[in-house]
Amino acid sequence: MAAVMIGVDPHKASHTAVAIGAAGEPLGQLRVRASAAQAEGLVAWAAPWPERTRAVEGAAGLGYLLARQLVAAGGHVLDVQPKLGARVRLLATGATSKNDPSDARSVAVAALRSPARRVVRAEDHAAVLKVWSRRHHDLGRARNQVACRLHAVLCELIPGGFAKEITAGQAAHALESIEPSGAVETARCELAAEFPGDLRRIDAQMRDTRKRLAAAVTASGTTVTGVFGVGPVIAATMIGYVADVARFPGRDRFAACNGTAPIEVSSGNRKIYRLSRRGNRRLNYVIHIWPRSPRSATGTATAGPTTTRSSPKAKLPGKPSAASNGKSATPSTAACGPTPAGPQPQPQPRAREGNRGPPLSPARPAHTPKTGSSAQPLPSPTPPL
Repeated sequence: MAAVMIGVDPHKASHTAVAIGAAGEPLGQLRVRASAAQAEGLVAWAAPWPERTRAVEGAAGLGYLLARQLVAAGGHVLDVQPKLGARVRLLATGATSKNDPSDARSVAVAALRSPARRVVRAEDHAAVLKVWSRRHHDLGRARNQVACRLHAVLCELIPGGFAKEITAGQAAHALESIEPSGAVETARCELAAEFPGDLRRIDAQMRDTRKRLAAAVTASGTTVTGVFGVGPVIAATMIGYVADVARFPGRDRFAACNGTAPIEVSSGNRKIYRLSRRGNRRLNYVIHIWPRSPRSATGTATAGPTTTRSSPKAKLPGKPSAASNGKSATPSTAACGPTPAGPQPQPQPRAREGNRGPPLSPARPAHTPKTGSSAQPLPSPTPPL
C-alpha cells in the first residue's frame, strides 16, 4: 500500500483531517470535535492506512495539544507552518478563499512535497524550562504595569512624582507623608494605596518562580550557566525556546530565527542593512542583554568590549604592554625572561543577569552591522589584545 499523508487543520472547537495518496489524490475526510476523545477518533479513522504520516498545521501553536496526543498515540507526526499551507492553497486555486477541508488538504500537500517540515517529538526537560521562563516573563510584565500605574498616580499627588524605580516600601512611605485636602485627592490616595500590595504579591511570585526555575535549570544538567553573565532566567529561556539546536543547519539559520541577522535594504549602488524585527523576540531579548564583554570568574577577558560612540574605548585587563615593562610584547618567546611574580588579579563579581522585567522596547546593538549578505549573523566581538 502506498504511503498516505494525513493533513490536520486544528481549531478551537473542531479539527478537520484529510488523507491524500502519494500522487496527491484525496482518500478520505473527517471532522472531529475538540474533546477528550479527539485523538482516539483520528487514530481509529486512520486505521485502514498502516503506512501513514500525520501533518498538523501549527503544532507549536493552536495544534499543540493535538500533536502531542498523536505522538503519544504512536506514529510519525510532522509540524507544518501555516504559511506553507497558505502557499499551497494559493498556488493550487489562485484564490485566497479557504475552508477547513481545503486547509487540511493544503497541509497534507505541503508536508508531502515541501522539505521545510519539522518532526514533532515527545517533550523533554526543555518544555519545563520554557514553562517557567514564560511565567517569569509574564510576571515581569505585570510588575512593570503595576509600577507604571503607581508612578502615574504619584505624579498627581507628589510634585515631580517618584524619579527612580519604586518599591512597595518606598511607595507606602511616600503615601504616609501625603495629607489629602479634598475628595479627589483622597480617592487618589486610596487608589495608590492598593498598588504596594500588588507589588509585594508579584515580587513574592517572582521569587518563588525564580527558585523553581533555578531548580529546573540545575536538574537539566546544562553547562550554559557556566558562561559569564548567564543565570537561570537566560539559560531557561535559551534552552526552552531553542530546544534542539541541531534542528538549525548552521549559525546563519539560527541568527535568522532569533532575529539577529541583518536585512539588506539596499537601493542602487548603496548597500544598507537594517536590524531585523523578525524571529523570536524573547530569544532576541536574552541575547542582547547578554554581557558584551564576557569574562570568567578569575577576571580573564575572553572577548573584547563593544564600545559606543558616546563612551570611550575600554581597556582589557591583562599584562602590561612592552613600553611599560621594557620587555617584548610576546612573552612566549625565548628572548623574554620569566615573568616576575606580581599581585594576582582579583576575582571579578559575576554579571547581573538583565533587568527586573522586560524593557518597553526590544534591545538593539549600538551600530547597524555591515555584512556581505543579509543571511549572515551579527559580527563576532573584537578578539582580545
